[in-house]
Amino acid sequence: MTTGGSMYSAAEHGLHDKAEVAEAVPLWRRMLRMRETGLIVIILALFIGMSFASPYFLTWANIRAMSMAFAVDGLLVIGMTILLISGGIDLSVGSVTALAMVIAGWLFLNAGVDPWIASLISIATCTGIGATMGFFVTRVGLHHFIVSLAVMVIARGACLLGTGGRPLGLYTLPPEFKFIGQGAIGPIPIVIIIFFVAVIAFDFMLRRTTMFRRVFYTGSNKKAATYSGINTKKVIFLTTTLCSTLCGIAGIIYMARFGSAQPTFGVGLELTVIAAAVIGGASLNGGSGTILGAILGVILLSVVSSSLALLDVSVYWQDIIRGSILLAAVTIDHLLNKKRS
Repeated sequence: MTTGGSMYSAAEHGLHDKAEVAEAVPLWRRMLRMRETGLIVIILALFIGMSFASPYFLTWANIRAMSMAFAVDGLLVIGMTILLISGGIDLSVGSVTALAMVIAGWLFLNAGVDPWIASLISIATCTGIGATMGFFVTRVGLHHFIVSLAVMVIARGACLLGTGGRPLGLYTLPPEFKFIGQGAIGPIPIVIIIFFVAVIAFDFMLRRTTMFRRVFYTGSNKKAATYSGINTKKVIFLTTTLCSTLCGIAGIIYMARFGSAQPTFGVGLELTVIAAAVIGGASLNGGSGTILGAILGVILLSVVSSSLALLDVSVYWQDIIRGSILLAAVTIDHLLNKKRS
């Protein structure tokens, strides 16, 4: 018979062997890993190639536009990466981000609510949506894919219902609120500062805190994690809630940046976010991934999108190219996991 102590020891050993725990590896060493190094080389190659292909690519205006685009998307990628590490996935990120804009915008325009309070209500609502998804996954036993797919449709329908399918013009937003999306400290936009603070904070927590170590363990081997005393349902619930909360924050930043609430915003955004996370090394099977890799993934996709636009490539071809990149990333992830197993 196996004693309780030996069972715990075996489970603990299995977790440490199978989970790719980022906190044990210093940041500079992780930067030398093949995946991150390869992404950096590809990004630099694109920068060099596009500097010759288009005179507008290396202009400050284009660099600033690219940076602001991947900075806000990066918040979504952080949430998605952590959720993927835990073994989950969220297809509703685009719709929930749009819903955050619509809720805050509607409260400001139609109910006269202060935009800061309206934003807090909106973010809290997104947190509640994440918690609801977490409940259906952990308590009812449904799969993340099905639950998030249903929420994607519901949230998009709520956006269209609340706006009648028309954008909400928020031209009277106070300047101090617009500052979070449009302002800058010196030459650096506030959006970029928020992004880097989030990256540093979540990268540190993912490498150093006990809570986020459990995220790796849960995604790597849920049964072994349960045997070792980890409340895997709680971990999955919290990572699902975190992802939706970051969607709410991103939605508010987008609203402040554009000065409007677009009910159709974020259609297809979930594919970009998942692709960036997987390109950066997050596995669809759970248990592995880094914030650094995910951010490099979203930077790569942002550079590709900007390059295609500057080269006047048809928007239809852009969708085909982005879909092909996602397929390639998922295929590589599958082959790597197959090789490991």
